[in-house]
Amino acid sequence: MKGLLRGDGHGRAASDVSARSMWELAEPVHDLVYFTPEARQEADRAGMRGFWMGYVAMRAAPLGVVHASVVVSSFYVFHPDRVTRALPDAWRYATPSDMLAARERAVDLSMRRLFGEDVVRSARMAEAADLAWDAAAAADTAGRVLGGANQALNRPELPHVRLWQAATTLREHRGDGHVAVLVSRRVGPVQAMVLKAASGESDGAMLREGRKWDAATWQGAEADLWARGWIDDVGRLTPRGAAERDAIEAETDAAAEGPWRAVGRDATVRLAELLTPLARKVLASGVIPSGNPVGLTGAPRRDAGGAGSR
Repeated sequence: MKGLLRGDGHGRAASDVSARSMWELAEPVHDLVYFTPEARQEADRAGMRGFWMGYVAMRAAPLGVVHASVVVSSFYVFHPDRVTRALPDAWRYATPSDMLAARERAVDLSMRRLFGEDVVRSARMAEAADLAWDAAAAADTAGRVLGGANQALNRPELPHVRLWQAATTLREHRGDGHVAVLVSRRVGPVQAMVLKAASGESDGAMLREGRKWDAATWQGAEADLWARGWIDDVGRLTPRGAAERDAIEAETDAAAEGPWRAVGRDATVRLAELLTPLARKVLASGVIPSGNPVGLTGAPRRDAGGAGSR
């Protein structure tokens, strides 16, 4: 992965592509809908009241008007209050279709600003969009609610927006699989964040506060993982905890391989080459907040003492 994001940009490490490396390359593109000023601007313009209402409504929009409990379950690591403060109120101000249009406008504007018109209008962008769309269309979404809802959306006409939507479908497909792995290994929402932050990937305080968990619940999750022997007295992974976390990530990767097997190695390698400069541009721009709430290896992070989640 280091070669793909930090190498010479000519595919020297492309032979190493995998479900994990493709996530690392597509995730920064997807993340534009969370962290760019255009995302907040378009959410506000659609009628949302504050960042979190916009976040929840934009991300949940492919599901349609469903009970908040469906969204709580799908998002997994968020406290129910984070979702129920946004839904169903958001649908008083805008419809899910309005929010789908708002997020497309947001990524259109943010990609034009960040990458430039020449890149957005290039043949490479169109090629990347079509390759990513083929992979997203090939994803098996059985049991994957957010992945399936995104996969069912119409194909955007603009290539760069199409690339973003494909990256989003693939990201939610992977996330749904990750949740299934966590559930199967008895790792609850807060334990998942504690485990990830204990690895040093993300800032625990940012995750806890952003996902609206109180300190007592967080400490309870830490106590649970300590009792399992997964973290030590200062909140760092023990060897056993590292092994468990590696197993979770390996199972998540295995569950996300389907789209890449379906399109084949040549198409995957080519898409990795096309995504690499885009991912680098996003990571270098500072769009993803320090503290790395999305858990990317190349994203900025604080000197965190423990806790995190995808």
